[in-house]
Amino acid sequence: MKQAITLIGVAALSATVNPVAAQTQQPIRMGALVTLEGPFAQAGQDGMRGVELALEEVGYTVAGRKIELIKESSNTKPDVAVAKTRKLIEQDKVDLVIGPLSGGEGLAVRDYAKTVPGKTFLNGTSGAQDTTLRNPAPNFFRFNTDGAQWQAGLGSYVYDVKKYRNIAVVSEDYSFPYSQVMGFQMEYCAKGGKIAQKNWVPLGTKDYTSVIARLPQDVDAIYVLLGGSDAVNFFTQYYQSGGKANIIGGSVTVDQNVLSTKGAFRNKIKGMVSAGPIADANPDPKWAAFVDAYKKKFPDGFDSPSLFAHGYYLNTKAALLGLEQVKADLGDNQQKFHKALASLKFDSPTGQVSLDENRQGIGNNYVTEVVQGPNGTFQSKLMKTATAVNQTMGLSREAFLKLGQASRDNPSCDKK
Repeated sequence: MKQAITLIGVAALSATVNPVAAQTQQPIRMGALVTLEGPFAQAGQDGMRGVELALEEVGYTVAGRKIELIKESSNTKPDVAVAKTRKLIEQDKVDLVIGPLSGGEGLAVRDYAKTVPGKTFLNGTSGAQDTTLRNPAPNFFRFNTDGAQWQAGLGSYVYDVKKYRNIAVVSEDYSFPYSQVMGFQMEYCAKGGKIAQKNWVPLGTKDYTSVIARLPQDVDAIYVLLGGSDAVNFFTQYYQSGGKANIIGGSVTVDQNVLSTKGAFRNKIKGMVSAGPIADANPDPKWAAFVDAYKKKFPDGFDSPSLFAHGYYLNTKAALLGLEQVKADLGDNQQKFHKALASLKFDSPTGQVSLDENRQGIGNNYVTEVVQGPNGTFQSKLMKTATAVNQTMGLSREAFLKLGQASRDNPSCDKK
């Protein structure tokens, strides 16, 4: 009897002191949360392509461990995003989550991440500033830049090059657009530009008649920050009503989710200026290689990867590089993995990516104009690059935080 007890004790001790060996026999379970319903449904599909492209590069294996991908869908609503994330963590038992896609979703998932500190969350493309700027979660990492960073260079470009001095705004009404408009205003208004009117509309708006009717006629341009089907609906109705103003586009407005859509409006938006984390017609060989790999893997995808494919790819790539560094050891509440991610720097299709002290991405940004390519497709052409853009847009963190939280009315364009 004593011998049996001793043998059992040795076996138990072996399992206790060698958890990594047991762990390596199991696959890493990766959850991917994308938006597959509503105006950003196509964006979510392309985001998932970005995840799959990064995983295929490593053969769904890292440090000798297989990776199981578990997909889940949300609909841009924060409560749904949290419910689906909780399902991934609590029912599907994933080790880490890539996502979400939209701004309000990101804030909600960030807060949920704080309740499960032993898991790891990497953003998808959610661009709300406060996801990492204020009250960040120590286990939430965003390797893509945020909505404000996506406007770096644009305000100066439209003021200095396009000579737009007075504009109106039409934008979706939630956290990401607030961040994006703030990023644009910081440059544009500092130069002396004026914003005559702001119009905030709900996600999924189909009828823009009343908004179009009240747009001022004496502005130099309209800044349109609408994505997916929202942008298509607005442009279709605006040009049918006889609209002729110059257009400045938000990052999601010049994305392939909009530019690839068939419609007469596309000929009207040639020359539209914008800025964002990608430029379709970017001559950098690394970007060209990324586009080629995307088109080979997804012949049914867009003519060029969308910013959603790019963002989800970046965050999945970062997860894989971090796992490789720690030899896929996710023990000790994933603390080694978190530390590896926080210090990670790597070259991407759009330049070097790193994180700040709040685990927020620092990266390049591109000012673009919409052109029609030789094969008839519409794309964003690179005009100017802003390098290594940080979350505080070149200001100290203290000075940036003094600007206050981005909202419908903050910052005011009257502030200099």
